[in-house]
Amino acid sequence: MDTVSSLAMEIRRARKESGLTQGELADLAGVSERTIRALETATGNPSLRAVVSVLNVLGLKLGAGR
Repeated sequence: MDTVSSLAMEIRRARKESGLTQGELADLAGVSERTIRALETATGNPSLRAVVSVLNVLGLKLGAGR
């Protein structure tokens, strides 16, 4: 499994564990619900700012791989 797919699965898992809908997470992160769907399905090309905002809301961190 690639890094993008792993990140997508982790975002979805954390959102569900937090009891948030995609719409609620989008509101809290200041992004669109479409962006949340794209992140959770590893599709589209969301900005790094959007990714970081969503991760911050969920209490997750983005690490730099080698």
